[in-house]
Amino acid sequence: MNFNKILAPLAIIVFTVGAWQAFQWAGIALAAGGVIMWVLLHFTRMVTILKKAANRPIGHVASAVMLNAKLKKGATLMHVIAMTRSLGKLLTEKDAQPEIFRWTDTGQSHVTCTFVGGKLTDWSLTRPAPEHSDIAEQAASAATVR
Repeated sequence: MNFNKILAPLAIIVFTVGAWQAFQWAGIALAAGGVIMWVLLHFTRMVTILKKAANRPIGHVASAVMLNAKLKKGATLMHVIAMTRSLGKLLTEKDAQPEIFRWTDTGQSHVTCTFVGGKLTDWSLTRPAPEHSDIAEQAASAATVR
């Protein structure tokens, strides 16, 4: 069960009742101002994150390996978008649970993340297999340069 959906409204109600008992209508105005400021702070953070992500290609990340190292179970989708500064490429149907997003780097390594209810539950890093002919050519060219 998601306790944030219960605790946040309960805390607002307790704060408002306490403000009423301490300062009457002035307390209600103070509590309403505090709640509005809290909502505006969260809204501003969300808009800033999405504005930065809008300027990057969808599903692109600088380093999939570094993203994989930074991810933590329970992180929100908004937190992951803030880390990557990019919207993930949606791999499932819209509004289907669980939601699966993918971020890919320039080396074609990618991190696939599964979100249930907006929270990160699982992720995996996939790296492309190196081509043996390229490695042999690089080793041969390095040997001839010496």
